[in-house]
Amino acid sequence: MTVVEKLDFVAIPSTDAERTRAFYVETLGLRPDAKAKYEFWVGDTCFGIWEPDKMGGSFAPQRNGHLALHVADIEAARAELEAKGVEFLGDTLDTGVCFMAFFRDPDGNDLMLHHHYAD
Repeated sequence: MTVVEKLDFVAIPSTDAERTRAFYVETLGLRPDAKAKYEFWVGDTCFGIWEPDKMGGSFAPQRNGHLALHVADIEAARAELEAKGVEFLGDTLDTGVCFMAFFRDPDGNDLMLHHHYAD
């Protein structure tokens, strides 16, 4: 049986790779890859920007599969992003085990800030 060892990367669809890169690197503060302009890192996971329209496909934002971006203090992180113009979709949700605050990148891809009580 094949055993999956890790997640190599997450593909982020975009209509404008430069704008998307600026959002993830400058607004969210993710670490850019040293060798690939349209890749950046969240911990050990690579995010790769691609433009489906330039590769024979058609663009559609990723919805209902929120990428959960861990933060130590969800309210402080939310306030910092709101000050940078990020609009959140409703209030921060307390599930009883974690906090989640939903938002979208400039292409409409679903994201969330996440903090598990135990973290």
